[in-house]
Amino acid sequence: MTSYWLWAGLLIALNTVALFGNLFLLPGNWLMTGMLGIFVLASDFGRGPSWAVVLVCLVLSGLGEILELTMGSAKAAKKGASRRALAISMLLSFAGSIIGTFLVPIPVVGSVVGAILGAAVGAFVGAWLGEAWKGTAHRMRTEIGTAAMVGRLLGMFAKGIVGAAIFVVQLVSFWL
Repeated sequence: MTSYWLWAGLLIALNTVALFGNLFLLPGNWLMTGMLGIFVLASDFGRGPSWAVVLVCLVLSGLGEILELTMGSAKAAKKGASRRALAISMLLSFAGSIIGTFLVPIPVVGSVVGAILGAAVGAFVGAWLGEAWKGTAHRMRTEIGTAAMVGRLLGMFAKGIVGAAIFVVQLVSFWL
């Protein structure tokens, strides 16, 4: 019984870290799901999470990725963004998140804020540059860039909500 809660506690702690990894554009939902799969595979406790819970978490992880990707691009696409602008926006959003992590000199909180702001600014700049390359008018570039930035933030938020759901599903499964 003690070893069950010891391993469960370790998994919960690692899942907490993975959940916050979503803020840095890391695959936190997939990490939580993978770690749960390892826990279920390696455990012989006769209670707690099952393969059905792992399957639910797999489906939720996929949903989170779809939401993040589609919401990030959908707003800009509705404004008429080109594929080039969408691709550059996604690339610079990822790069901006990594760079932003190191720009705000406040431990942990600064890294999270920097990563989110970096992703948003990267999405805007990428879409703006992609449309500039295409020759789109300045006003329209700005609208598309703004839409890409808002979409990126909404996508990150949606993925975070799905990640929180995965965390809760796993947490509740320990007491079932």
